[in-house]
Amino acid sequence: MLIGRRELESRARAELAPYAQQDALSRGRRIPEAPDQFRTAFGRDRDRVIHSSAYRRLGNKTQVFVTIEGEYYRTRLTHTEEASQIALTVARALGVNPDLTEAICRVHDLGHAPFGHAGEAALADCMSDDGGFEHNAQTLRVVDVLEREYPEFPGLNLSWEVREGIAKHGQAALPGRENEFIAFPQPSLEAQIADTADAIAYGCHDLDDGLAAGLLQWGQLQAVGPDWWLAIRSEILPLTEALAPDLARRLLKRHLLNLLISDLIRQTGTVLDHLDPRSADDVRRYPVALPTLSPEVLTLRHSLHEFLTTYLYRQHHVETMWVKARRLIKDLFTSLDQAPGQLPPEARSRIDRDAPRRRIICDYIAEMTDRQAVREHSRLFQFDMQVLP
Repeated sequence: MLIGRRELESRARAELAPYAQQDALSRGRRIPEAPDQFRTAFGRDRDRVIHSSAYRRLGNKTQVFVTIEGEYYRTRLTHTEEASQIALTVARALGVNPDLTEAICRVHDLGHAPFGHAGEAALADCMSDDGGFEHNAQTLRVVDVLEREYPEFPGLNLSWEVREGIAKHGQAALPGRENEFIAFPQPSLEAQIADTADAIAYGCHDLDDGLAAGLLQWGQLQAVGPDWWLAIRSEILPLTEALAPDLARRLLKRHLLNLLISDLIRQTGTVLDHLDPRSADDVRRYPVALPTLSPEVLTLRHSLHEFLTTYLYRQHHVETMWVKARRLIKDLFTSLDQAPGQLPPEARSRIDRDAPRRRIICDYIAEMTDRQAVREHSRLFQFDMQVLP
């Protein structure tokens, strides 16, 4: 027995909650395409993202630690995988569309520059008079214009609902895109879940990476006593005292993830039962996002973020690398802006044809991996006597 798209859509109508976004009710694609025989609309979107070159590049883009520093710290790709797993767990528990949730999770970081938020800040400075740079806006640009996977159209031609999730990720304000998504104050519940899963993933996993790197210490947790640690240490310490450090920090990570995810499912389920939305657009009409944590657990999550900001993100090693990264990106941009003949022919040919010079340079730098950016800086700024004529 073959199970095709129509059967999958029929099952979704019977099994998903009334407030789930149904594939069959998608608002469609920018360029119309015939439906796939075996895949739903959002399943097709997920697959297009996974097979894109932009998705593969995430494997060598920074999460917190620059990717050339070590092979075991998280990259944008491993973060995306972990956020997707969390989001799928929540989506299935709440009865919403898993394919749409996963597609939004997997696409949400495609627009990140090399070196994470340091690279984003540098490009935002460089483009401050030319339309700016923001990674959600760049993600939309990647999937609408920059990816070249199909001869029939530029970009990936994703469904409106996935693009809505990109445009409203973190409720980002995207210049020139507001009218397309302005009809509703919120995106789909699937997009809201992806957003919340992203925040949970990076908090817990940055803590894990900080401990693994030795920039955070177990004794520091005891000495500082952040609220999140005080709330769980009585459950954690008896178990970790007999474990090797690697296993102890993994136990801590799992405990935090289970605490946050379980609370998120229970509390959001209670909210949905109370509001009783009858369609995906009912969810979009609410003035605030619906996924929520209990007040107690929300306080713990805020405490975790404050702890990481103070003791990890502002740690001198991390800050030094971010300062270097910002300087490197600005060097690249300035050099290419002053002499665009240094751009590869394919990028240079797009100037004025597809976008102004500075936007093309921004696109060129934004798609680089950390390693590519370092190599490009070396190419532009270091003399190599062996290659001189």
